[in-house]
Amino acid sequence: MKVVIPGGSGQVGGVLARHFLAAGDEVVLLSRRADASASESFGAKVVAWDGCREGPWQRELDGADVVINLAGRSVDCRYHAANRRQMLDSRVDSTRAVGRAIAAASRPPRVWLQASTATIYRHAYDRPQDEATGELGGNEPDAPAKWRFSIEVAKAWEAAAREFDLPGVRLVLLRSAMTMSPDRGGIFGVLLGLVRRGLGGTCGDGRQYVSWIHDCDFVRAIDWLIARDDFSGPVNLASPHPLPNAEFMRELRQAWETPLGLPAARWMLEAGAVVLRTESELVLKSRRVVPGRLLGAGFGFEFPEWRTAAIDLCRRWRGEGRLAMQESCG
Repeated sequence: MKVVIPGGSGQVGGVLARHFLAAGDEVVLLSRRADASASESFGAKVVAWDGCREGPWQRELDGADVVINLAGRSVDCRYHAANRRQMLDSRVDSTRAVGRAIAAASRPPRVWLQASTATIYRHAYDRPQDEATGELGGNEPDAPAKWRFSIEVAKAWEAAAREFDLPGVRLVLLRSAMTMSPDRGGIFGVLLGLVRRGLGGTCGDGRQYVSWIHDCDFVRAIDWLIARDDFSGPVNLASPHPLPNAEFMRELRQAWETPLGLPAARWMLEAGAVVLRTESELVLKSRRVVPGRLLGAGFGFEFPEWRTAAIDLCRRWRGEGRLAMQESCG
């Protein structure tokens, strides 16, 4: 099987590339930095593209079996005007470029897995948000107005993929929660870094839900979606058990065997976000997202609970399972 991953040079792209390569598949990463270091990082073929214009990279999609588009500027930044424009344009432009390339292919891929985000749902404490009954965000009375931007980006991202009429190509919108893997530079590493420094306490009031997915379940779900010809449209890629931030951080501390973690009040998070050039939304928004469609169709999670997932990720981070960082999940 040939798998093409636009925007595949980041953490999630690396998780997928290792997984498909271990399965014996051909993997092509489309990257803005198609240099030797990118190629050596994953062992996959790396082809240059700019994320918006047509070019030689389009040949890689002609005859491919699967396209997984992950392209988009990181949201870990301050939401000033220039960054907002880049976050929006990088997602919409790259999605349209992929759509045009698939439309022009003489042998288009049979499935297009398009990245989206669980952030598209509203700030929710009261009930889980699944694909059928979940409410898209943007009008929450208890959420800061600037949080609407992330939701607007997510909606535009999905709308760009839906613009194309591609007979024979199945489009799946991956509304992904945070993918937790022991790879350096990922979100798990950031959270664990706080715990290791004694700073991994409750964030804000700790009531906000954290949605997440273990990397092994992430790649298993991707395999499952590729194989299921009856699945299209939005799919939540998240553990079935999101949990409040206070509990989430406590279980991570326990997995690392660290008894205490200093809490951070909301004002501290706001101030720290300015210093770190990021946004407090990333930790304060309540994402209570569940995988309704996957569960309803019988998909089984290996790591449905954060406690066991955190123990496994900490073990692998410590090096006891270092080979698991280089190989695909079973």
